[in-house]
Amino acid sequence: QVQLVESGGGLVQAGGSLRLSCAASRSISSIYSMGWYRQAPGKQRELVAGITIGGSTNYADSVKGRFTISRDNAKNTVNLQMNSLKPEDTAVYYCAGRPGAWSAWSYWGQGTQVTVSS
Repeated sequence: QVQLVESGGGLVQAGGSLRLSCAASRSISSIYSMGWYRQAPGKQRELVAGITIGGSTNYADSVKGRFTISRDNAKNTVNLQMNSLKPEDTAVYYCAGRPGAWSAWSYWGQGTQVTVSS
């Protein structure tokens, strides 16, 4: 098991930037995928970005070109750099982990609120 703690959320104006960080309680070097999900009020939780052990990344179409995910296995952290933020990016952002390529996303943080004002 691993505990994930997010930080870096807050209130920002449209067009601004935020950097979310996720700190893990143990090594993440063996966790196949780390990622960021988000959930806006009244909407389903969606995968925003993911990164594998090998460094392969994937992004939701809505954030491609604006968000960048990175992982530092030595520091047990995962970051999400969010640029050119839009009001529709407003949501609670969750750090998550998937132990294996065929596993469910079973490690979750408590979430951090991101609010983008117009």
